[in-house]
Amino acid sequence: MFSNYRQEWKIRRTLKKASKQRVALVLQPGNVWVIENALEHTEETDAALKTCYMRGWVEVLENSVPTGQLTKEGNLPQGQLFNSSSPIWKLTDSGWAAINRVHEWTLIGVFLAAVSILIAVVL
Repeated sequence: MFSNYRQEWKIRRTLKKASKQRVALVLQPGNVWVIENALEHTEETDAALKTCYMRGWVEVLENSVPTGQLTKEGNLPQGQLFNSSSPIWKLTDSGWAAINRVHEWTLIGVFLAAVSILIAVVL
């Protein structure tokens, strides 16, 4: 029963992490973006992002972008900088609404309005 809620929590947590990504600087030559707070490339993150994509919360900004990671000390790796490729994801308006839980707040507002009208009519 709780596994579904736990999975949904992980999906929303990944969506929130995606919203915190930002381009720190652009390296030249080659126009290479250095992204702060980038998402980790794991199977769990990939599944969560594809679920968000299916729901319309994210979309692909660029596909097959070469990616690499810094060393544990925060330096550029020696030799080859890029060891894989992955898409860059961008949040849609629906994604921002899901993060801010706009739908839930709307339902609460409608419920309170209905209760208020009911109280006004009865009294």
